[in-house]
Amino acid sequence: MSADVSAPTVLQSALRGIACRCPRCGKGKLYAGFLTLAPRCESCGLDYAFIDVGDGAAVFMILIGGAIVVGCALVVEVKYQPPFWVHAALWIPLVIATTLLPLRSMKALLIALQFHHKAQEGRLVGREPQ
Repeated sequence: MSADVSAPTVLQSALRGIACRCPRCGKGKLYAGFLTLAPRCESCGLDYAFIDVGDGAAVFMILIGGAIVVGCALVVEVKYQPPFWVHAALWIPLVIATTLLPLRSMKALLIALQFHHKAQEGRLVGREPQ
C-alpha cells in the first residue's frame, strides 16, 4: 500500500473526484455501488469513514438540472406551444439525464474537495466535543 507523498492540487483533486477515484492517490475506486461508498481505497488504503457530503450533491444536481429543464421548457412553450404529451416526452428524460447521470461524479467531486481542504464538522472554540 503506497500513498502518494505529495499533496494534490485543487485541480488534481477535482479531476480525481469527477473520475470517481480515491481523493488521495487517484487510483482506487471510490464507490462499491452506484452511490454506495467503498469502505477504503483498494490502492492506498485510505479509510473513507471521514466522508460526509450529506445531500449536497443531490441539491446541486436538482438546482442545476431544474434550471436547465425549466429554461428549455419555457423556450419551447413560448415558441411552439406544443401539447402536454410533447412536454412530458421531452422533459422527463432530460430531468433524468441532468440529475441522475451526473450525480455520482458530483458526489465524488464534493468528497475529493472535502478531502483536499481537510473539511470537518464545525466546532466552537474552547469547547470539547461531547
